[in-house]
Amino acid sequence: MLGDTPSCEASSSRSATADQQQQLQPPPQPTQPSVVPLSRYESQKRRDWNTFGQYLKNQTPPVPLSHCNYNHVLEFLRYLDQFGKTRVHSHGCVFFGQPDPPAPCPCPLKQAWGSLDALIGRLRAAYEESGGSPEVNPFGNGAIRMYLREVKDCQAKARGIPYKKKKKKKRNQIIKGNDNNDTNAALTQMA
Repeated sequence: MLGDTPSCEASSSRSATADQQQQLQPPPQPTQPSVVPLSRYESQKRRDWNTFGQYLKNQTPPVPLSHCNYNHVLEFLRYLDQFGKTRVHSHGCVFFGQPDPPAPCPCPLKQAWGSLDALIGRLRAAYEESGGSPEVNPFGNGAIRMYLREVKDCQAKARGIPYKKKKKKKRNQIIKGNDNNDTNAALTQMA
């Protein structure tokens, strides 16, 4: 009879099913702190910070980070120019001020202004994340900003491409297409 199945057979079929389910599930992993992969910005910031630290160590005598000042940062930026890929025409070059020169010239390759500006931003953040005080951050010094401005202006003149500031949008823009007098009156009063 169907209802007269011995209880030992029913329990063995249940345990066989439980064994199959356990085999299908992956074994439990030991709990380890999950490592979140760094964003592109964070990994670049870490690389830049390590590069700057290595630059300071290679100085004679080596410069500890606690003794680093804006002069070391300026020297580092000038050092990086040798690895640049942007042709910056000198004043005596026949292509000075031309955006697309028709022929190659012997003018030096330098770091582009935008690359240096982004680098300083990342190093400034990394310095403060490493425990440095914002008040004494050598990457935020006025001399660094002045140097970057000079590089920007020099490269703009040499390439014949002026950098233009992006225009800011007005905060109080009137909503077009709304003929409700109450709304227009409220917008006029706010402005």
